[in-house]
Amino acid sequence: MSEPVLTFTDRGIYCPAADVYIDPWRPVDRALITHGHADHARAGMGHYLCTDTAAPVIRHRLGEIDVQTVGFGEPLSLGGARVSFHPAGHVPGSAQIRVEVGGEVWVVSGDYKLDADGVSEPFEPVRCDTFITECTFGLPVFNWAPPDEVARDINGWWARNAAAGRYSICGAYSLGKAQRILAALDPSIGPILTHGAIEGTNEVLRGQGIALPETQRVTPETDFKAMKGAFVLAPPSALGSTWAGRFRPASTAFASGWMALRGVRRRRAADRGFVMSDHADWAGLNRAIRETGAERVFVTHGYTSVFQRWLAEQGYDAGVVETEFDADDDGDD
Repeated sequence: MSEPVLTFTDRGIYCPAADVYIDPWRPVDRALITHGHADHARAGMGHYLCTDTAAPVIRHRLGEIDVQTVGFGEPLSLGGARVSFHPAGHVPGSAQIRVEVGGEVWVVSGDYKLDADGVSEPFEPVRCDTFITECTFGLPVFNWAPPDEVARDINGWWARNAAAGRYSICGAYSLGKAQRILAALDPSIGPILTHGAIEGTNEVLRGQGIALPETQRVTPETDFKAMKGAFVLAPPSALGSTWAGRFRPASTAFASGWMALRGVRRRRAADRGFVMSDHADWAGLNRAIRETGAERVFVTHGYTSVFQRWLAEQGYDAGVVETEFDADDDGDD
């Protein structure tokens, strides 16, 4: 019996034919990286390979690393494998990785979503025999509203706060979610202020030609009284902190797919919860899997046991892969 195209090890997903790992969570010599979030792009690898759009953010986070880049859809021969990267729609530069060995095709999805967000390259289904899919939101309760509807809700909340002289402080992860919110904002409502962690990522992405509205980094010199009514974008860790306490009066919000669950909204202790995720919802996961044409599916990070059982009931050869990826909604902070 021939060796499988990919195997699952204690260091990550491994391709024997190419002698490379995909998104490894322990140091290896050669790593293929789907995207720049910290649970997928980790320090300590000897050599990194990722898309040309993902590389600047990965360098920004990891410092001086040995990294090679590739364009979307550009095939590479690595040992006995043929490898290519295809848009995942998760964050700018995020990719699904297609691996072909001896005519058999496996695809590692990384993280993905199907709705276009205005900043990431739109998701493209990739035909394969075996698909390794995330299932962060692999329950029917997770059903995302159209992006333009969420944008209207956020802008309406901001406009009402601005009219009352209140800041609007919104928590969002610094890579992907923050830029998605920025792309949805109506700058005519007022100024947009950003935490340094988010603005650092914004600067990297702007340097790549990704269009974002004008923002102002919050510094000790910021004139807070003159900025009342501003939209303030900060990483979740800054909500409720001394940093956020400088904005008074204020209304707070959090943007995440987990806001679909009432208990999570209560624990976040924010005034508003906007249901916005950079992962596929239940319908998106099922649609993506169908469009691959795969007969075998491995599920990882999320509601794995429930989703695996569902896929098996639909006739798929379905299994669970244990990984060390974060099942949070883009947990990069």
